[in-house]
Amino acid sequence: MHMAAAAGMNRRCCGKAGNASKSDRSGPLHRARLTMLLWIILTGSLCLTVDGQMKIPPETVQQWAVSFGKEIAALSTRYSGAKLLQKKYKDVQGVVKMEEVDGSELVKDFAEEMEEMLGRKMKSVKRLAEAAEDADLYHEYNETLEFDYYNSLLINTVDEDGNAIPLGGEFALEKNEHFNNLPVSTIQSNIQVPTNVYNRDPDILNGAYMSEALNDVFIENFQKDPTLTWQYFGSSTGFFRLYPGIQWIPDENGVVTFDSRNRNWYIQAATSPKDVVIVVDVSGSMKGLRLTIAKHTINTILDTLGENDFVNIIAYSDYVRYVEPCFKGTLVQADLDNREHFKLLVDELHVKGEGKVKKAMKESFNILNAATALGQGSLCNQAIMLITDGAMEDFEKVFEEFNWPDKRVRVFTYLIGREMTFADNVKWIACNNKGYYTHVSTLADVQENVMEYLHVLSRPMVINHDHDIIWTEAYMDSVLFNTQAQSLLLMTSVAMPVFSKKQETLSHGILLGVVGTDVALRELMRLAPRYKLGVHGYAYLITNNGYILSHPDLRPLYKEGKNLKPKPNYNSVDLAEVEWEDTEEKLRTAMVKGETGTLSLDVRTSVDKGKRVMFLKNDYFYTVLNETPFSLGIMLTSGYGQYIFIGNVSVEEGLHDLLTPDLTIASEWTYCETDIDPAHRKLNQLQAVKLYLTGKEPELECDMLLLQQTLFDAVVTAPMEAYWTALMLNASGIDEGVETAFLGTRTGLTRFQRYTGVEKRTGKSFLTSTDKENMFTLDHFPVWYRRASEFPAGQFLYYYPRQETRAGRIVIATTAVTVTVGKKTAIAGAIGVQMTLELFESRFWAIAGQPNDTDCSNTEGICPLRCDSIDIDCYVIDNNGFVLVSKQRNDAGRFLGEIDGSVMATLIRMGMFKRVSLFDYQAMCKMNSHSVSGARPLLSPFYGLAAALKWFLSNFLLFLLEFNICGFWQTEHFADAKPSFSVSSSHHKKKDMLQPCDTEYPSFVYEPSVKETNSIIKCGRCQKMFVVHQIPDSNLLMLVVQADCDCSRQYPPLNMEPKEVKYNSSVKCDRMRSQKVRRRPESCHAYHSQENANDCGGASVISLSASLFLTCLTFTALVSR
Repeated sequence: MHMAAAAGMNRRCCGKAGNASKSDRSGPLHRARLTMLLWIILTGSLCLTVDGQMKIPPETVQQWAVSFGKEIAALSTRYSGAKLLQKKYKDVQGVVKMEEVDGSELVKDFAEEMEEMLGRKMKSVKRLAEAAEDADLYHEYNETLEFDYYNSLLINTVDEDGNAIPLGGEFALEKNEHFNNLPVSTIQSNIQVPTNVYNRDPDILNGAYMSEALNDVFIENFQKDPTLTWQYFGSSTGFFRLYPGIQWIPDENGVVTFDSRNRNWYIQAATSPKDVVIVVDVSGSMKGLRLTIAKHTINTILDTLGENDFVNIIAYSDYVRYVEPCFKGTLVQADLDNREHFKLLVDELHVKGEGKVKKAMKESFNILNAATALGQGSLCNQAIMLITDGAMEDFEKVFEEFNWPDKRVRVFTYLIGREMTFADNVKWIACNNKGYYTHVSTLADVQENVMEYLHVLSRPMVINHDHDIIWTEAYMDSVLFNTQAQSLLLMTSVAMPVFSKKQETLSHGILLGVVGTDVALRELMRLAPRYKLGVHGYAYLITNNGYILSHPDLRPLYKEGKNLKPKPNYNSVDLAEVEWEDTEEKLRTAMVKGETGTLSLDVRTSVDKGKRVMFLKNDYFYTVLNETPFSLGIMLTSGYGQYIFIGNVSVEEGLHDLLTPDLTIASEWTYCETDIDPAHRKLNQLQAVKLYLTGKEPELECDMLLLQQTLFDAVVTAPMEAYWTALMLNASGIDEGVETAFLGTRTGLTRFQRYTGVEKRTGKSFLTSTDKENMFTLDHFPVWYRRASEFPAGQFLYYYPRQETRAGRIVIATTAVTVTVGKKTAIAGAIGVQMTLELFESRFWAIAGQPNDTDCSNTEGICPLRCDSIDIDCYVIDNNGFVLVSKQRNDAGRFLGEIDGSVMATLIRMGMFKRVSLFDYQAMCKMNSHSVSGARPLLSPFYGLAAALKWFLSNFLLFLLEFNICGFWQTEHFADAKPSFSVSSSHHKKKDMLQPCDTEYPSFVYEPSVKETNSIIKCGRCQKMFVVHQIPDSNLLMLVVQADCDCSRQYPPLNMEPKEVKYNSSVKCDRMRSQKVRRRPESCHAYHSQENANDCGGASVISLSASLFLTCLTFTALVSR
């Protein structure tokens, strides 16, 4: 309330109080007067609290809003030059040609370009496979062969005397831009051998010698297709030949754990899709080290599975139980998400009871038979993996009932531990069911023994000589180049198996290895140019399983501390989880089936990392990529995305205006292809364009349409340089706080003028190479461009950038520029100005206050009204409810609902703002912490000592296991045999770990049809009035609110924090079990009549050192207690 009005009310309520104090001050009369006085004071307070209500004049707020709107519009228009740019594009409307974008033709053209590119990769791989098979055909195995190959770990290293070490030697390396600027040799390949494989084993030496023949093919392939990246041959014996050759960097422990046979491209090429039931013995005899080995065996098997495979895991003792009860009786897709889920459950397995394998085998056959009957699973290979320390029952009848005589299901057995009593039984199971038996006595044995099953499954394909080309799902191979990798990039690999063609080994179906090459998905997506898709448009790729290969909204990384790491499920994100408005999954189903078509959807999408919502009508166009399991889709938005205009200028005129210092073009776009000729790889795009247009490099392959339109935009926008320069030279100077004028066009062209030197500039990072949000990238147009395009052209949109994307307190004003021909309109670009928040605030505070001599005779309410009054809070908020101006400087950038929940809640209720729910199916949430008793260490003084002793013994045993001391006496090559498995688990507490989850989060948007409103909020003993008014020709609102009434108890803050979507156990189980529509791979190789099933494994000879064996057992027993 205005103070004068308050005083008047006080007089009306309590007018006789002043006279009362002049009468007699003694006796009962005095006490009565004091009582009366107290009553009067209380009555006056009540009058002020209940009857008196502050009134904020709406007409005053309206005047301020109008004045401020004019002020900032004039400021933005002047320093951006928006009117001049719009006039320049209007002047050319008569000479441009407006074309409607045909999405169906566009997606067809993109698909053909991609098929051609991927076809070249497939031809290269075929040449490698043929060369490898021919080399093996004419190579005679030599048990005593001596051959010094280049070992990528040992090259360019010397001993203490300065001499090259064996398998090392001088290997010339040179940094190469095409290979991520890594030092490589493009004249020869070299070989990597995992630490746990002896690098002079006869199999390794013979394979290395034979595969030398690939060097010439590697080089020839690279010459024919300079866009090729890494080419390689992964041998079934364990070595990995890579071109170009590199220096391999071991991990921090000096160990090379990379084994090409574990990679998805190797496994998919070596085998057909498979259904696998893993059966693990958890009876009492499996305690200690045996259970540890069994768990590692399960995890290793899981690592050999891919998204075309299906799996389940059963544990058995006295009874059969599913590791995941939700998966009872079914198979689930072995995608990364499910594999990691299984690993967490396997880690919790405990031993108890007696082993009854017969029931477990019956349940396994029932699962596989049910999948076949229902048409689920891979419908190809089927296998049971039995992991046990022995089988005592009469299990022959189980196989007679379920698997003989066809032996449709292969059974692979893994005998765990050193005890050989039941070896014959376990081997019999495998050999009589077309499987393979292995004995796994140490952790070091696991890797090699698990890989044996892949060779067995590959036999029918090898005998048939079916060279199926496979393409992998998206993956990040950070392990491949370890610390040399400059970033984690998504890629796919194309691979092909290599077979032995020797007649004498044909029935054995010998797989020599797999050849392949990588394709960076960013390079593939360059074939769908951004400029053809419009401001909001994009292209995306999915696999035959519906998983994302590439999509601008795919977020495969998350932040853990200061490091970026791949999410556990980064390559099993479904299209329906990104295009989540497709609730009926019509788009997903059509694309997975390999159809060609179109679909329209009304969608809610967000910009500015989910903080701001936009409503778009999206048109999707899709088709299949032939000879691959992939489908391509593009999205075009209705409105500005429907049309594109074509202009034309001479090269001379355009080149003149293109080469001005204020102009740049999108560095991630492909105007000219610089990766074909090595001489061009150091050129940036602007340099390449200049060399091509001036005729100095006519061999460059350039996008002529993009170049033509870029030149046209350069000519039309050229006057802006002179305009901005004139402002700089103006005698009146530049308003302090105006820092940068900028514009961008549909062709990725950017011009900007720095009005302030870098030393005085607040927004130092704005429009620099680190400011990806505000630059044209392969994935998106700048934020200021995208936001301006959804606002009326000519009207400025203002926003305060998010904290993590800005340097300093700045405001960005931006507006769209359009071209109209007839009734067709296309967006030409966006233009704006970046200023300091202080300048923006100063213009507001100068307006938001009436002088003391204001004529208040016709004003009802507070007059003069001033925002600097203690009783008043004033805000400028944008159309998403974020604060730009407030008395509290720290409020800038915050959501109004967090500051004053009462006002925001009322605005939502009155319809001035709308709450919109958005969903994130790629979120990461903290794991629910498990309850752990904290009292146990206090129960006994001895417990601390016992725990310390157990820790020491545990870690000492793990040391022994990691270096395989218990098994070293069996081999003479122990110095080179270090297992790649590490039993040490993560040191992170589970409660601090993040796991994939689904979240819902709100966004808020202003309803522009409501220009102004005011209301009174009742908050207990006080009432709060507020007035809000739209600031004309902007996306801003002015809010004036009573400050002396706290409503926080009645109206809690409204925040925008995402909330995890919790699913009850039933719904969660249904989601996990659900099998979406998928397209199975076309080929399946599960059977061949000539297969030699007698090659089914055998027990290795064991010779123990009794003392060391007993030592290991003693430590095992202590640790397992």
